[in-house]
Amino acid sequence: MAKNYLQGMLGQNERIVLETRQHWFVLFSNILLEIILTVLLVAGVIAATATFSPIAAVGFVLVLIPLGGMLRDVLVWYNREYIVTNRRVIQISGVLDKNVVDSSLEKVNDVKMSQSFFGRVFDYGDIEILTASEAGDNLFKRIGDPIKFKTAMLNAKEKLGFDDVRVQGKSTEDVPSLIAKLDELRKKGILSEEEFQKKKAELLAKM
Repeated sequence: MAKNYLQGMLGQNERIVLETRQHWFVLFSNILLEIILTVLLVAGVIAATATFSPIAAVGFVLVLIPLGGMLRDVLVWYNREYIVTNRRVIQISGVLDKNVVDSSLEKVNDVKMSQSFFGRVFDYGDIEILTASEAGDNLFKRIGDPIKFKTAMLNAKEKLGFDDVRVQGKSTEDVPSLIAKLDELRKKGILSEEEFQKKKAELLAKM
């Protein structure tokens, strides 16, 4: 369902580059108390059942409370996604009611990443996106693999405008310069050899 919702938001020729969520530490810290309560209540129910105590029936009902809270926390964590496309960065949250915040790559001025010692050990950190839009800056807290996220976003920004090559209305003299720019991206490792050859062929076909 979450996947279909995301796909429905994508524009024409827009594609997903990277998807991630908050680190599993975030989920674990949210459900730790509920896990402990569930274990204690289950142990109490087992003990009460062994002594044929009527309290066992009450215990069965009480177990549903932390289990329900745990299910809610898992759904909230699972439905909070951070996505990089070839055009923008999207943050989606909410299980039933959805909240979507996106930043156009064109308006991204800078990206800041901060990792604590444990963040470097367990691979999580904060990403702050500084934009020129009216929405202001976006802060993604404790996401998994922040270095990969930052790299994917910066590469997508640099490739912006080359994924969907459009040369209508341009003279053929523009084509060599565009191919040269594509070649520079290839040399930097931002475009793969296959992507470069595909875009080059598209441009040459327009001449």
